[in-house]
Amino acid sequence: MASSNMFRRVLNLSLILSWLLFAMNCRGSVAATGFTNETDRLALLAFKDLIQEDPLAVLSSWNDSLHFCEWKGVICGRQHQRVTTLDLAAQNLVGSVSPQIGRLTFLRKIHLNNNSFHGNIPPEIGQLFRLRTLWLFNNSFQDLGLTLPNLKYLYLGLNNFSGSFPPSMANASGLRILGMSVNHFTGPIPTNLGNLRDLERLGLNANQFGSNKPDDLSFIDSLTNCTNLRELLLIKNQFGGVLPGCIANLSSKLEKLWLGSNEISGSIPQEIGSLNNLYLLEIGNNMISGSIPESIRKISKLQLLSIEDNNISGKIPPSIGNITRLILVVAAANMLEGSIPAELGNCPNLQELYLGSNRLTGVIPEQVIGIYSLSIALLDLNEFTGPLPSQVGNLKNLGALSISGNKLTGEIPSAIGSCQVLEYLDLHGNFFEGAIPSSLNQLKGIQELDLSQNNLSGQIPEFLGKLPFMRLLNLSHNMFEGEVPKVGVFNNISAFSVVGKNMKLCGGIQPLHLPACPIKFSKKNKRPFPHKIIPLLIILPIVLLLACLFLIFYRLKRCQQRTSSASLLENQYPKITYAELLHATNEFSPSNLIGEGRYGSVYKGSLNSGEHIVAVKVLKLQERGANKSFMAECDVLRILRHRNLIKIITVCSSLDFKGKDFKAFVFEFMPNGSLDSWLHPTQAEEQGSNLNLVQRLSIAIDVASALDYIHHHCETIICHCDLKPSNVLLDDDLCAHVGDFGLARFMSANTNLSNNAHFKYGMGEEVSTEADMYSYGIMLLEIPTDSTFIDNFSLHNYVKFSLPSRVMEIVDSTIIDEEVEGLNRNKGGEGEFAKLKSCLESILRLGVICSAELPHERMDSGNVVKELHRITKDYNE
Repeated sequence: MASSNMFRRVLNLSLILSWLLFAMNCRGSVAATGFTNETDRLALLAFKDLIQEDPLAVLSSWNDSLHFCEWKGVICGRQHQRVTTLDLAAQNLVGSVSPQIGRLTFLRKIHLNNNSFHGNIPPEIGQLFRLRTLWLFNNSFQDLGLTLPNLKYLYLGLNNFSGSFPPSMANASGLRILGMSVNHFTGPIPTNLGNLRDLERLGLNANQFGSNKPDDLSFIDSLTNCTNLRELLLIKNQFGGVLPGCIANLSSKLEKLWLGSNEISGSIPQEIGSLNNLYLLEIGNNMISGSIPESIRKISKLQLLSIEDNNISGKIPPSIGNITRLILVVAAANMLEGSIPAELGNCPNLQELYLGSNRLTGVIPEQVIGIYSLSIALLDLNEFTGPLPSQVGNLKNLGALSISGNKLTGEIPSAIGSCQVLEYLDLHGNFFEGAIPSSLNQLKGIQELDLSQNNLSGQIPEFLGKLPFMRLLNLSHNMFEGEVPKVGVFNNISAFSVVGKNMKLCGGIQPLHLPACPIKFSKKNKRPFPHKIIPLLIILPIVLLLACLFLIFYRLKRCQQRTSSASLLENQYPKITYAELLHATNEFSPSNLIGEGRYGSVYKGSLNSGEHIVAVKVLKLQERGANKSFMAECDVLRILRHRNLIKIITVCSSLDFKGKDFKAFVFEFMPNGSLDSWLHPTQAEEQGSNLNLVQRLSIAIDVASALDYIHHHCETIICHCDLKPSNVLLDDDLCAHVGDFGLARFMSANTNLSNNAHFKYGMGEEVSTEADMYSYGIMLLEIPTDSTFIDNFSLHNYVKFSLPSRVMEIVDSTIIDEEVEGLNRNKGGEGEFAKLKSCLESILRLGVICSAELPHERMDSGNVVKELHRITKDYNE
């Protein structure tokens, strides 16, 4: 019995020990692999410890007074409260990256770009298997060795990386974008990059890759496996050899090919025509010879062609006129010969044409020099003959024209005065003759004018000195005569020149040392005073007096009408005093300030003992134009009634306690703030929810509906003139209301709209409903996009050039994450994802149309509403 008890005790003890060992092993396993919220907090603090300089006090919030998910630059997932994004871009931070960052195992995005981080990239980042985006560009990182098989976006540009191409990159098989630009990498590019089959963008520019050897570009053959490749950037390296014919086997989706500023030789291969989706081809500043291949006409989508500074010879093929989408042609500093093909005039979108420093001959085709869209035309240092065609006057957008160093003859065409935005005009070194045309007086924006080394004659017009922005004027080596003006540019000896053959000039400022001009005397014939003029001298003052009285009466009447707008609002809406508004806004306390613009500040206020929350817009009457803005808004608000327009409660036009004028509007309060604060949130605002795609579509419809109402359904047409996300306010239900009509204008139904008149918004045209639609188009492009991806392109051009293939790259990632998460929850398949992509593409296309450069190409607000409803319906089905 005793032995039995002893056995039972030993058995129980062994079971207890086994359980303890199991528990310890489990706990050890958790300690080794199970990272927690506390792990994230400690890892972030370790990251902070290695920051040496924080001039903007970005990390001051990283303390125990706040949960780490509320620290600046930190975004956590909603479910597990684990760090998913570390965004400290452009914060002027100095330091190194702690290896503890590898313990933030839920990280999907790391944005440390545009700082001054140095040292090595810790290999522990390779443990972040969920990491999709790594932005480290524009720092001073130096060893690079990462193994991140799930990484999709890697930006390492603008650092101090050196050595050869990291071999581990070929193992990151999920990479879509690899950016290594502006570093010190050397040596060859490995030929196994074809393993990156999902690669869409490869940026290796501004390094020292290659060694001017024949096989430097052999790696291009491996890239033919990358069937999604859209951009290949290899400029500013040391690649030698010829451009291989296998370039034709690159992805049919290839859109941008940058090969400039290398040491590439040989000719442009005929196979280049197979890249029929290419819209940018840049091979300038190499040693390429031969002629421009005829096959280039097959690249019908080409918009930007750059082949300058090579040894390319032969003629410009007339078939280049088939590429009707061309925007930019840079072919300067080659050995091109023959004439400019008139067929180039078939390219209606051509904006910049660089053909200088070639051997081109013949006349300048009027079809080319008359392309309406041209803004820069540099045709200097060739052998063109004949006159400068008068069609140059068609170039309403021309900013720079140089045809110097040719053999042009005849007079300077007076039509050139129609190029009223011209800033740079160089006609020197030709055989122009005659006088300077008086029409040049219309070039109000001209800054540099060179007419030297011609055969121009006559007097130097005084108006040249009165052109307000003129800073350089060269009239030397002509045959001018008479007095040199002394005004404007002629008063600065370093800003103008009249030296050379102008031997008959006189006067001018003293540093010219010209002879004094002779004084001319003349006797005026004395004639009897014509008696017929006497009645005219009596009647004319009477007519002028009556006109003045009529003008005064009209102005007084107009002033009374405008003043009545405010009083009408006061009579129509509840009375409110300055004292009541002062009390409602806690004496216009800064803590109540919710918005500020040029003409007014907006405060949150409470009326009726807190029962009614309002927004009070107080006019800054000291600002010039504020009174006019107040009257304009009164005029508009008294006739507007629409669910998508801001609702006015009342208006106050009174005196403050110091006896100064006080004017304010009281509006319905919008608790969800402005659309701008949702699209471009500050750090404090980032903690709120994001707008999903359906909500964004609904907001877009609301704004378009408001425009449709004021453009087509009011008693008179109204143009908002200041439409932007900060003037779109959201109520409790995220319904959008357009506000701020301080710059609004009334339009008559038969207003003649001039596309060339200037105004402060839109594309520089005058007030019009089309200009409102331009602003709406830009807003529509902002609604789904992530503006952090935009570099040197305008938003319109960036989106336009990204459609349709790169839609999912440029939209806000939060939209995709949320929609895809919903698809996963509902077990949506590829068809649903395709529907999401189609929806986003349709929105962006609509935005591009509405923000088209030419007003008549923009869609009407009513049609926009219909189209957005169709897009919403298709997406929800």
